[in-house]
Amino acid sequence: MTDPHFAKSVTYICEHNDTGAMGVVINHPVDMKLDALFKQINLNISDLPIAQKSAQFGGPVQIERGFVLHQPAGNWDSTIAVNGETALTTSKDILEAVANGNGPEKILITLGFAGWSPGQLEDEISKNAWLTVEAKDSVIFDTPNSEKLNAAMGLLGLDFSRLSEVAGHA
Repeated sequence: MTDPHFAKSVTYICEHNDTGAMGVVINHPVDMKLDALFKQINLNISDLPIAQKSAQFGGPVQIERGFVLHQPAGNWDSTIAVNGETALTTSKDILEAVANGNGPEKILITLGFAGWSPGQLEDEISKNAWLTVEAKDSVIFDTPNSEKLNAAMGLLGLDFSRLSEVAGHA
């Protein structure tokens, strides 16, 4: 993928239907720790283990807005169920619960999301712009950002370092 927003990215598709697709990039941290992000909305998480984790660049759409990918799904004000116990929430109530120590067990917070118009993602996949793999919770929530691409490629039995962007003829 030559688009700098998606080069070497692992993108989790949250919704894919006849109106298009949306997802969040899960392996590109931004230069903002979660404690600073929470302070902007008057919440304090400085004593929590997640305080020094980085927010992620979720994609180029609505980068001023936060998206919380989490497990378990729970019952939040603005949530879409994604897969099993995984959900994506955009309402502040989930962040308040995190600050109070009552949030979901696993969370990944992104700024922005990636969106595709109807048929656009399918077209990009047909042109081999994307490789697709089954989503694994361990890759999404438990793998360090710097290892997520290799972990996702490993699900295909591939080593990213052995791929070439150039094709040749024998």
